[in-house]
Amino acid sequence: MDTSIQVPATVDAFMAELQTIQTSGAKKIAILGTRHISLTHQQLIEMLAYALALTGNTIITSGAAGTNSAVIKGVQRANPGNLQVVLPQTLSQQSSESQELLQALPAVREHAERRLLTLAQASQMCNQEIIDSCQQLICFLYHSSTTLMDSVKYAQEKHKVVTSFYLD
Repeated sequence: MDTSIQVPATVDAFMAELQTIQTSGAKKIAILGTRHISLTHQQLIEMLAYALALTGNTIITSGAAGTNSAVIKGVQRANPGNLQVVLPQTLSQQSSESQELLQALPAVREHAERRLLTLAQASQMCNQEIIDSCQQLICFLYHSSTTLMDSVKYAQEKHKVVTSFYLD
């Protein structure tokens, strides 16, 4: 598993990232990733989300199967109040498995205005919304995951702390 962190281009960006890392207290952390992950990866992501939520961080994710459902399950076990879920489109456009998980949550942000967009278009907009509201992004992806690669690049351009876990 390749982990990489982009080095900031300017001293100001570096200082902003350093301040985010060193800030004590809770952070808003986005965890995004592929739908296509092994059971072992799902369990690891669930444990990571559990630990981050247990230590007071707010975790923001989307609602698809795979990475996002593992995040939701982990945060739900630790502290359900520390979970924010943003859907790319509507709840009814999610898989039946995802709908079942999401219906149990107190608040899920839907975007009915995106229902006619392709999933890739809506996901890109959703990921940008999530990234705009966080301090840090943790992303689980493959090198061929175009939408997620674009999201990582977007987060880096916004000077977020970014950790990418490549699964291939």
